[in-house]
Amino acid sequence: MPSSTQFSAEDFFAQQPPPKDLDKRLEAVQRFVERNVNEGRRVVLITSGGTTVPLEHNVVRFLDNFSAGTRGAASAEHLLRSGRYAVIFLHRQHSLQPFSRHYSHSTNPFLDLLDVVEADGGVMGKGKAPAEHLPLPDGHLFPPIPSMQSPPSSPPLAYTPLPPLHAEEPPNTDHGLTIQIRPPHLAPMLSLLRSYKFVKSLGILHSIPYTTVSEYLWYLRGISRVMGQTKDREGQALGRRGMYYLAAAVSDFFIPYTKMSEHKIQSGKGSLVIEMDQVPKVLKTMVDEWSNEGFIVSFKLETDPSILIPKARTALERYGHQVVIGNLLDTRKHEVVFVQKDGEEWLRLPHHDGPDGKEIEEDIIARLMELHEAWTSKGGV
Repeated sequence: MPSSTQFSAEDFFAQQPPPKDLDKRLEAVQRFVERNVNEGRRVVLITSGGTTVPLEHNVVRFLDNFSAGTRGAASAEHLLRSGRYAVIFLHRQHSLQPFSRHYSHSTNPFLDLLDVVEADGGVMGKGKAPAEHLPLPDGHLFPPIPSMQSPPSSPPLAYTPLPPLHAEEPPNTDHGLTIQIRPPHLAPMLSLLRSYKFVKSLGILHSIPYTTVSEYLWYLRGISRVMGQTKDREGQALGRRGMYYLAAAVSDFFIPYTKMSEHKIQSGKGSLVIEMDQVPKVLKTMVDEWSNEGFIVSFKLETDPSILIPKARTALERYGHQVVIGNLLDTRKHEVVFVQKDGEEWLRLPHHDGPDGKEIEEDIIARLMELHEAWTSKGGV
């Protein structure tokens, strides 16, 4: 159904309530940006994952722009690996994260990578179950599973290289049982863990979750403003040294807060007709007001090859930012096109069918870092 209202960015933020923790989150972002700018790093905001549109205040039903967040999470890893960028990762709650994405529920489920080794060297689950894991006296197959409570966060520690892992090191045991990583997975898991711990120790990754399109836009505005206004100790603004990598799948339509049902929409009345309003296009405001000449990258996903570049160029001309990365649904994992004011440039992976194929995000980020360098040099930063 066509939208009934054209919301400007100003109208949207005047009518949609902000996230409850917005101020606290932005204060943390401010500290993160200031520290990393003063340590000589550039700062990039990566948005990743889909957005929901709630149908009620007390949300039971919602519409979802789904995205697993693969591109955003992979891109964050490659930017962090460069050592030149600190990353603010604005992501859909429960979408893929840098580093942990390699062990998601569908890719390398981590419980399947571990073995429980008994005192006699036998591996639990292979062969007959041990007596203590037969049905319990109360009839249950196994005891209650303890809740996994997150420990309180601690400040970043100075990085100390991890010692090599030796076979003779004493394992963690419980009643003679040992948890052991299956040998084929040990080396890659150790490498990944070390990389993650190193990034955490440096304090160069700051993650913020969102769920709804309203939360996303509030955080996008707030973080962009913080980045645009932050200066280093010499009084030099982040400005062109900031990058904005907008990979989130943002809903095009929403239901304004004042038009939502307060409680669960009942099904007893039969069919449901929903009228939605258009989500404001904030990219122009971001370019003109929020980012202070930051380097802004947006994405355009299409299914029709004939309209991909024309639509990407239209977006570039309409909003005035630096790069649109176009991709087609069927080939997005191994082929993208960079659209800029002076032309187009394709990036393609020649061998993308292998089991251990290179991720195209590695090349995307390498090229963007070159373009960002040119952008900062052009601005005298």
